[in-house]
Order: sequence, then structure tokens, then C-alpha cells
Amino acid sequence: MTNLREGFAGKKRIIVKVGSSTITHDTGRLNYYRIEKLVREMADLENEGHEMILVTSAAVSAGMDTLGLTKRPDSIRQKQALAAVGQGVLMHVYERIFREYGQKVGQVLLTRMDMQDRKKFMNSRNTLLAMIDMGIIPIINENDVVAVDEFKIGDNDTLAAMVSGIVEADLLILLSDIDGLYTANPQTHEDATIIPVVEEIDKALFDIAGGAGSSMGTGGMYTKIQAASIATAADVDMIIALGSEDGIIRRICKGEPVGTLFKAKHNHLHAKKRWLVSGSKPMGNIIVDAGCAKALMDHGSSLLPVGITS
Repeated sequence: MTNLREGFAGKKRIIVKVGSSTITHDTGRLNYYRIEKLVREMADLENEGHEMILVTSAAVSAGMDTLGLTKRPDSIRQKQALAAVGQGVLMHVYERIFREYGQKVGQVLLTRMDMQDRKKFMNSRNTLLAMIDMGIIPIINENDVVAVDEFKIGDNDTLAAMVSGIVEADLLILLSDIDGLYTANPQTHEDATIIPVVEEIDKALFDIAGGAGSSMGTGGMYTKIQAASIATAADVDMIIALGSEDGIIRRICKGEPVGTLFKAKHNHLHAKKRWLVSGSKPMGNIIVDAGCAKALMDHGSSLLPVGITS
């Protein structure tokens, strides 16, 4: 069997997404040990010549810690207030540790509007690429402070996948509290085994994840598969791996068989199609004739006006 991770050491532009569970303790307070390990790995890979980008969660957790709260509020306004406090705290922690390892960082806060609007998409893209060219590691989060429901991306797995399309990343790594995609929920099925490689994302894969409304749903495996469908469509390889494991990012970049790899579709998309894949919110229905449906499904052909019936 062909080694699908061969050549990973040559991947230059790498996005690492880290979830709240990876960089906070069970108490909800920041886990400085894990943050320092994460930063050291990314800083060292940057020194090797990689272009590193960090997408991070935990702004609300950082705000709770600062204000001495032990329970996450239900109110959206209170969560946004906590995010306003926590963003500064979290960024200060990252900036201080990255600086200790000789790296410059800059904060970027995004909403879905920055993805959906073509002009804002290009502005975001140009800013991120300029930062990378200047040797600045972008630290990205959703702008929870001002985002309202209709403009929220909702989870940082999806945000990271969208960013991978914006900057034309070579690799997206989602660090999680689980070491990959399993054949079933490993918490309830002892015989569940990890799926090392996914080359096609279909309904069966989402069924394994348990659906959006399950305990493994929002913020869990379901959103990670949704993220994989965005990233791979934009020609970006994506890996889900265990965030608590020391050296995990370096192991992935060396091509070691850890986690679950979602293979890119190798569509060489120009900027406008990357915007459509990464930023646009699908709505409405297009009805096509049988010949068009066959061409789309069997051969991945482009949609032509002649095949549209309504």
C-alpha cells in the first residue's frame, strides 16, 4: 500500500488548531504546561522553515479563570463578555511564551462575514499572507465578542478549515482530546478501532461520528468531519490527533502514522473557488438532469448551465 504520508516533511504551511480541552485543566483553568509544549513545538518547526499558523480556543475559559467563575454561563452576552476578557489574557500568554522561543506573533479575530463577503475574504487572506511573509505566526480565533448567531462560524474546527483554504495551507492538524476517528464510539464500543486514513468523506462517515446532536456532536467528531470536508475540498490534507501527547506535531510532520489522515482531493483551485469552498454559506437547491448528475457524481465534472433544469 502506498504511504500516503510520504513527503509530509516537505509540507511548508501548517495550521495547528488546538481545542479548549487540550489547553485547559478539568478545573477550566489554563494548562500552562500544555500551552508551553505546544508553543515550543510550533516555534521549533518555524525555525526549521515551516510557516506555522495557530487557531486556538479557550478565550471564554481564560475569561472565567480571570473573573474567578467556576461555571460556564448560559447567557450569550455573558459568554461574549468573558471572551472579551479572555482574548487578551490568552493572547498575552501565547505572546510571552512564543517570545521566549524567539518568535513574533499577531492576533487575528474572524467571523463568518469575513469569509462570506468576497472583499473581506480577500482582505483577510492578504493580511494573513503578509504576516506569514514577515515571519509573524498568526494566532486566530473567532471574534466571539461581536459575532451574532447568523454570522458565527460556531466552532474552531470549521474556522481552522476555512483558514486553511484562505491561506492555501499544505496541512491542517486538529489537536483534540481523542487520538483520531474510530470505527465506533470507543467509549461505548470496546472493539472500536482507529481509522488511519480517510480518502472519501460520505454519509457513513458522519453516521460513525454520531450526528450533530449527539454527545460526540457539536464540538466533537461530527464538526471535525465537517471541517475535513471543507479542508480536503480546498486541497488541504487534514489530521486529527491527540493534543495531550508530547511531540505530536513533529511526529505528524515527519510522516509518522498517528491519528486519522483525511486526504486532500488535489483540486488545484484558484482564489475565487477557494473562497466559495471556504467562506460561502450554501443555501437553496439546484435541480439537474440525469446526465449532469452522473457527470457530477461519477467524474467530479464542473456544473454547466445546460444540465440545470430548475
